[in-house]
Amino acid sequence: MDSSVPPHAGEPRPVRTPTEPDQGAGPEPAASGPEAGPPAGPGQGPGEEPRPRRRDRHGRGMRGPVAPPQVPLSVSRSDSFRDLVRDSVERLERRLPQLADVDFVVQEVPVLGPADDLGTGVPLGGTLPEGKDEPARVLIYRRPVEVRTKNREERALLVHEVVVEQVAELLGLAPESVDPRYGQD
Repeated sequence: MDSSVPPHAGEPRPVRTPTEPDQGAGPEPAASGPEAGPPAGPGQGPGEEPRPRRRDRHGRGMRGPVAPPQVPLSVSRSDSFRDLVRDSVERLERRLPQLADVDFVVQEVPVLGPADDLGTGVPLGGTLPEGKDEPARVLIYRRPVEVRTKNREERALLVHEVVVEQVAELLGLAPESVDPRYGQD
């Protein structure tokens, strides 16, 4: 078949090989040992760099994150809870500037000892007075608060109540003097 004439429809296209093997020698033995190297696959012939491995099924592109970072789905529950505490503290700091020296700490659960009385239930928060080198601390326990609430709105209200109660206890004030709207929501 002449290479200048294209094949007719239905005829097989001629295939050219770069080098024809020697007819009498038979197949070459496969190389083995350290000189052999990895087997050549598509895109990995001699002199070609290996292609990067990626997952691109059906031409739809690379897989991405489930949700973009600005969507609430990508915020963990503990981060969301910290944001609620931070919002509540910022609201109180406008009225009480002395809270700037107080640390507000979110812990998963309270650490209870054998002498602790649970007759009133699991605490939602606590306070630690100022020490020698440590500022006063207000503790808010995330898991007990989450268990007692059904949705984000309820959780925000309960977090604010707990923060107000603990600040009132730390400062020796009534909760209504810390936040005039305490107990009204």
